Amino acid sequence: MSFSDSESSAHGGATDYKFFKQVSRERLLHEMLGSTKTGDSKAWKVLIMDKVTVKVMSHNCQMADITDQGISLVEDLFRRREPLPSMDVIYFIQPSKENVVMFLSDMSGREPLYKKAFVFFSSPIPKELVNHIKSDTSVLPRIGALREMNMEYFPIDNQAFITDHERALEDLFGNIGNSRKFDACLNTMATRIATVFASLKELPFVRYRAAKALDDPSEATSRDLVTTKLAAAVWNCVSKYKSTIPNFPQSETCELLILDRSVDLISPIIHEWTYDAMCHDLLDMDGNKYILEVPGKTSGSDKKEILLEDHDPIWLELRHAHIADASERLSDKMTNLSKNKAAQMQRKARDGSEISTRELQKVVQALPQYTEQVEKISLHVELAGKINKLIRELGLRDLGQLEQDLVFGDTGAKDVINFLRTKQDTSPENKLRLLMIYASVYPEKFEGDKATKLMQLARLSQEDMKVINNMRLLAGSEVKKTSSSSFSLKFDGQKKKQAARKDRTGEEETWQLFRFYPVIEELIEHISKGDLPKHDYSCMNEPSTTVREASKTENNHKVASHRSSQSTPAQPNPSTAPHSMRSRRTANWARARHSDDGSSSDSVLKYESLDLKKMGQRIFVFIIGGATRSELRVCHKLTTKLRREVVLGSSSIDDPPQFITKLKLLSETDMSMDGSEFKMFPPH
Repeated sequence: MSFSDSESSAHGGATDYKFFKQVSRERLLHEMLGSTKTGDSKAWKVLIMDKVTVKVMSHNCQMADITDQGISLVEDLFRRREPLPSMDVIYFIQPSKENVVMFLSDMSGREPLYKKAFVFFSSPIPKELVNHIKSDTSVLPRIGALREMNMEYFPIDNQAFITDHERALEDLFGNIGNSRKFDACLNTMATRIATVFASLKELPFVRYRAAKALDDPSEATSRDLVTTKLAAAVWNCVSKYKSTIPNFPQSETCELLILDRSVDLISPIIHEWTYDAMCHDLLDMDGNKYILEVPGKTSGSDKKEILLEDHDPIWLELRHAHIADASERLSDKMTNLSKNKAAQMQRKARDGSEISTRELQKVVQALPQYTEQVEKISLHVELAGKINKLIRELGLRDLGQLEQDLVFGDTGAKDVINFLRTKQDTSPENKLRLLMIYASVYPEKFEGDKATKLMQLARLSQEDMKVINNMRLLAGSEVKKTSSSSFSLKFDGQKKKQAARKDRTGEEETWQLFRFYPVIEELIEHISKGDLPKHDYSCMNEPSTTVREASKTENNHKVASHRSSQSTPAQPNPSTAPHSMRSRRTANWARARHSDDGSSSDSVLKYESLDLKKMGQRIFVFIIGGATRSELRVCHKLTTKLRREVVLGSSSIDDPPQFITKLKLLSETDMSMDGSEFKMFPPH
């Protein structure tokens, strides 16, 4: 029996660089399942998991991958199972007392359920449980391996994971005061985040958004200290790996920034205009699955299931593109398919032209592939068409423009009030989202009885307005000291109109309504430059000046080298650069200035062509309380731009309707709608 973490390095050398999810998948398939293969390579095994580890496995691998590793049967640890005494078994389980007791029950006694057991734990196992296993002498000879895999996170993308804490907002920021729930949520979250670094064999600089400076630190509530406490718990877990995991780095190899949702309350509610975000915002999706009704081959309609995931190359190409860009590219794909040889032959046959035997053979060979391509693209065309129809019906273009103008300080109270008066048919949810953005930029407009008047004008209920009130619970205690934060919501106190964002210098939008960006975009860039303000973002393990400067120089050199390699002589002046003359089938509302901001579908090709030998240190950003599709898009964009893999982590991934529902549940106590209690942020 061996008890250890795997000794192979996940990070590898420069030539072996693998992206986050790829490392996770290969560890499960090869390091865990593959390591149990004995002399008889054809011998099948049973795989047993609990409710958490089955999620870990399903987020990383498909059933076919597992079968390829010699698994013939997958079982639930707590379901009644038939004895298979001639077969070996693999346990992938959490290191809980209940799970260990169940494992020992399976394998102890004269007639164990299986021949030999290979046991892998998803996170560090307490010593007392190890001793409990060792004390059962009938089980010990039947154990082939006993290891900590340290994989208790759930990849939802090539560069993103969740800890599966859907109620993190309620448990950590709610007005319930349940310390047991608070501690349980925080500790489990920390353990799961730490297993990411154990799995990748990375030791992070752990940075976190510091609690706001109060006149009296004793006034800080548990809400104010969530990021501080999580950072301490993560560092406590990760620092133990230095002595428990073979070949684990002894000095820092990457950066982790821990934030909570209050860092950016606009990203979860503003209308994001990418294909991915629009699908999840406007359509009734079940995770990544959508049931689309399409015209039947004979009559009526058929239901088609669309899975929007990494296995679909069209989805991978278009998911971060503006919906208008995605629609146009899909139309182009359909046009290009008409040039397919099989399609040409079909038209020739319809025209009555004579087709040779050789041509018929080519038709037969090309037709299956052609049919499959047409079907895939057609489903996406239907999906994009449905979204564009909803955009028109819901009047989202005007609403989206107002939202972004508010965020960038180009409009104010008069325009919001005018919109609410003239657009009475706007859905309650969209009016609520507009008011949430308005409250984030103009909190003083919700003081006293102003909130009630806005509620009446928008024809919203007290229950709806409670969501806006609950936003202040995420903002924490009132700051009494003057903050010198570089990331204040307000950038220019002299301006009559306020702004929650500044336009990005040097970046022009290719499409209108693509101007908005999440706060984490600037934060990640500051991390990469090494100039994240210490006052606002503290570090658990403060790096030495020498290490920090070396890292900063190295990463700046990589970016500069990347830019110079992409530059070409005789670049035209950007202001006079000609626009594409190809036909546009999409509405003109989407067209703006001409450039690539790194998130168009062209960027997929750039992403694929990254020179992995020149990738810098990874950057991890973890957001407590739910991340958004726009934040995921930014991580992909900045990976290409900075030449550093940016991995997004969160307690969950939330679409606007989900986030609003969670905010409604945030407080069990009804709060007054008048007077000084209705203050989400401190007055300016």
